[in-house]
Amino acid sequence: MLLAHPPGLARRALSLVAVVITAMSLAVVSQDRAEAAPGPSFTNPVVPAPNSADPTLVQFNGYYYYVATTWTSDVVMRRSSTIAGLRSAPEQVIHRSTGNTMWAPHLEQVNNRWYVYFSVEQCCAARRTHVLESAGNDPAGPYTYRGILNLMPDNGWAIDGALLKLNGALYFHFSAFHSDGLQSLYIAPMSNPYTAAAFGTRISAPLLAWERQDGAVNEGSFALQRGGRTFLTYSASHCNGPNYKLGMLEYRGGNPLAAASWYKFPNPIFQRNDANGVFGPGHHSFFTSPDGTETWIAYHANSSPSQGCGTTRTTRVQKISWNADGTPNLGVPVSTSTVLAGPSGEVNTARRAHIRNQHSNLCLDDYNWVTTPGAEVRQWTCADVPVQDWYLTPVGDGYYSVANGHSGLCLDNKDWGTAAGSVVQQWTCNGLAVQQWRLTTTSGTTTLVNRHSGLCLDNYNFGTAPGSEVRQWTCTGAANQQWIVA
Repeated sequence: MLLAHPPGLARRALSLVAVVITAMSLAVVSQDRAEAAPGPSFTNPVVPAPNSADPTLVQFNGYYYYVATTWTSDVVMRRSSTIAGLRSAPEQVIHRSTGNTMWAPHLEQVNNRWYVYFSVEQCCAARRTHVLESAGNDPAGPYTYRGILNLMPDNGWAIDGALLKLNGALYFHFSAFHSDGLQSLYIAPMSNPYTAAAFGTRISAPLLAWERQDGAVNEGSFALQRGGRTFLTYSASHCNGPNYKLGMLEYRGGNPLAAASWYKFPNPIFQRNDANGVFGPGHHSFFTSPDGTETWIAYHANSSPSQGCGTTRTTRVQKISWNADGTPNLGVPVSTSTVLAGPSGEVNTARRAHIRNQHSNLCLDDYNWVTTPGAEVRQWTCADVPVQDWYLTPVGDGYYSVANGHSGLCLDNKDWGTAAGSVVQQWTCNGLAVQQWRLTTTSGTTTLVNRHSGLCLDNYNFGTAPGSEVRQWTCTGAANQQWIVA
């Protein structure tokens, strides 16, 4: 029996009003984009909380590889052929550290090997930078642990590190505390990608007023090179407040280990945008589009000025441009309601579709626009909105994962049910049998059969009103188990 759900209906009405503009934008997007330039559209965040602060995103051989702070001892990676697909991409553990929380992993290629640099605290010791090295030229590994970089005297605190290739030599830039107490940017020479040749020297301190809001900080630097010029963009001010932002240095020649060789731009290059509801944008990386024609930024930010350094931060991406003088122009951080075209040259193996029940004429829907694991799946009046967008990705043997365009979660057989009436939900995509569905189409309608349960996706109790339940049931071939996927 269907139960009334007034609070949900009220929220639904408000939500539909709020997304009218978004729906109009989405209406022009192709429903099936096997190949496209630009790539499939998406909205930020591309990776939701909690494992989504301090992101590094690289593009290699047509795939994106993503690592970020996990709040556990694990280093995990996501892989996707499109930015839109990152949200539902499963997390794979590539290393389990022996410390406590793992922060700010950085992924980089050197001489056909990949290296992951990450910060971790071990018992009774300072937070330091650790290194992983891949066995081959696959960013997904497997990886071998190469130890701790000795970057500061007395095994000192050193975080947020990344490589810089400059003038035929290899350097490592990172954040550490100076004797004056300021958290600053340092750089050290490297004898190989996992061995520092000397301790670091300071090249930037948080001395400008905009670098000292809520706390004086320089951290999270990233090298950006173009047209023979080398920029180091970095995070400034403290992440506990909404004024975390990005500044920039430029190498102007001479010894890279000398502060005098680096020019600091007097103003921030990327910062909060209250009108767009983006606060504390920082700790970033840059990557290129698959066809090499575009440069993009990946960064974390909050959606409220009261949020700080915790698990509320989510990963967002957007395309950047270049000023006439050759400097990068990052623009302003876009709102989470802005629909963005994906990077140029993406090849998408996922098909975007609406899934409409033949009996009820209602669409499969992320009920109440929920984005957390366990979110309900119901039916609702069909509309061109993200909560009714489902991305179907082949996983082999005729099965597909079915991920929601709003939540990024996968259609899931809750609690591994096998009895008629078993509940479906949305859950973090994991590639398991409970999230695999066989799609069989006959005469224009499709059945979705769960690989684990063998049951059909079912319009429970033949509902016809918005909010009607969806469950699994013994396959009967009736209209309530027939779906129009288009």
